[in-house]
Amino acid sequence: MATETLTTERILEVTEEVLRRHGPAKATVVDVARALGVSHGSVYRHFGTKAQLREAVTKRWLDRTTEELQLLMADDSLSSPALLRQWFSTLFAAKRRKAGDDPQLFATYQVLISENSRVVELHVGELITQLHHIIQDGVAKGQFSLPHADPALTARAVFDATNRFHDPAYAGEWQQAGIDAEFKALTDLVLRGLDA
Repeated sequence: MATETLTTERILEVTEEVLRRHGPAKATVVDVARALGVSHGSVYRHFGTKAQLREAVTKRWLDRTTEELQLLMADDSLSSPALLRQWFSTLFAAKRRKAGDDPQLFATYQVLISENSRVVELHVGELITQLHHIIQDGVAKGQFSLPHADPALTARAVFDATNRFHDPAYAGEWQQAGIDAEFKALTDLVLRGLDA
């Protein structure tokens, strides 16, 4: 591949492949450059350090979930309770899919996430902002009731309450028998708590 056609997106795609193959402990920028057919200096022109490259690939991985949820929020046909339920279902399904479809890459990202807490904080902030919009809209439409609570505070509380179904620390539980019934019971409880 010629250096002129090297893009940030292509570097991130190949970095993901290299991480899958070598794991986070052994994958190097030289491995990424070799897979791209360029010098490691070409990769460094896009990402100044190995840490920046690892941070960018982590953000890209997390953004896939955020973008999927953002598309769902654009659906005006759903009531706020239906949207909130679908939002959590989509989040849980996306996280479970990531853990189950490619366990090796998921384990790699667990390491990268621990290295890039700022990226994770931004990701969580984006998710809570989406929840805030759903809850605030539901209150405005009279579909949710928050007599003594701030929608932003409620969004954070709802996110924290459902942690077991989206925090990768619980990934080992996501395939257990009964997990879907437990997820439904919790989302039902959250929706009853917000019912207008």
